[in-house]
Amino acid sequence: MVFMDVQMPVMNGYDAAKAIRTLTDPEKAKIPIVAMTADAFEEDRQKALQAGMNDHISKPLDMEVLVRVLRKYIGNNIE
Repeated sequence: MVFMDVQMPVMNGYDAAKAIRTLTDPEKAKIPIVAMTADAFEEDRQKALQAGMNDHISKPLDMEVLVRVLRKYIGNNIE
């Protein structure tokens, strides 16, 4: 799982997610990507999904939301 900051220097998180989705290794290309950003509006969530990310978590982090997302993509063995 990748927690992707969308505001990075050189390559933003949206472009990084798109690059990951085009990798030739199918296992790497399908890794779950979750936007983790202070951009918390619905249009920010939609932009992350359109870039190929699986989900969106806004900062500051809510531990219940984080655990729910972890369980969704990597299993229920998270406490």
